[in-house]
Amino acid sequence: MNGAKLTLENIESYLTLFGDNVYIQALVVILIAAIIAKLTDWFITRGLTRLTKRTRSNLDDQLIRILHRPIFLTVLMLGLLIAVHLVAPTETAQSVAVNLIQTLVTLIWVVFGTRALTIIIVAMVRDENRFKFVQEATRPLLETASKLLIIALGVYFILISWGVDPVGWLATAGIAAVAVGLAAQDTLGNLFAGISILADSPYRIGDYIVLDGQERGTVTRIGLRSTRILTRDDLEITIPNSVIASSKIINETAGRWVKQRLRIPVGVAYGSDSDLVKRVLLESVKAETRICDDPEPWVKFCTFGESSLNFEIRCWIDDPALRGRIVDSVNSLVYKALAEHKIEIPFPKRDLYIKQMPKEFISKVDES
Repeated sequence: MNGAKLTLENIESYLTLFGDNVYIQALVVILIAAIIAKLTDWFITRGLTRLTKRTRSNLDDQLIRILHRPIFLTVLMLGLLIAVHLVAPTETAQSVAVNLIQTLVTLIWVVFGTRALTIIIVAMVRDENRFKFVQEATRPLLETASKLLIIALGVYFILISWGVDPVGWLATAGIAAVAVGLAAQDTLGNLFAGISILADSPYRIGDYIVLDGQERGTVTRIGLRSTRILTRDDLEITIPNSVIASSKIINETAGRWVKQRLRIPVGVAYGSDSDLVKRVLLESVKAETRICDDPEPWVKFCTFGESSLNFEIRCWIDDPALRGRIVDSVNSLVYKALAEHKIEIPFPKRDLYIKQMPKEFISKVDES
């Protein structure tokens, strides 16, 4: 504190060279502060620019571009503090002016912080490989949350500069947050579930998914509250994220590749030539052009059933959404091929034996 007073006294002594008028001295201080602010801004940004030239990203260049004004205005505000000390008629006026200047400096850096965070988040959204959680869907949430945090810190420091105790305000805000949380439990549950889905990334837009073996379709939108799925019937289903978060998700597009394996069971009658059956089934599958050649389809002799020899066709398709159509086509080809080679497809048969006819029934038959 003594060092600060000594510095101000030294400044005042130098300012006497410009006359005894305090307003002229204050004007000189502001002009000198503006020059120093410009030089400080030039030196800092120029030094940082040299460092950023060594990087490949343009993120640092954008941050330096918006750093000019805060640096210039902050140094200029320091000059205004000295000018206020010179011209303030009373300690009260001086205190109010100092608090106003501190508030302005805080607002300047709050604006810079919000702009800088927006630039950083946009850069993170573009780099999906490094920042998987930061996506276009989560961008509004991240921007809003980060801006609210910076604004809250700015309000905190402004209250402190004016001598206001922020503890009471924080307690009130906490009570209000609890009330809002209780009133919007479902919405908050979907919100946090959406955040976890975006962070974990079990699926992405364009993936073909199945939820608990029921809802099936292509993901068209992933929001913070819900996910939209386009079914094979061209119906868009909106499912709350809390439901999806508690469901088993089968992503048929993910994995080693997009291809999906089909298992098509076929039963033939006992006495059929198993080698001939395998050859006929394999030829039928290869006749379907939408079946992948790599991996190559094959036929497995699975089990001896109660009334049939059970085989299974195993093949791969490129698009999981076409599974139903391809299975229909393969079944039709198999049925025709088995009929051509006279290979019987067994079906359940039941023989009914009547030990004794009821007397009432026999008498009615005789009467008729």
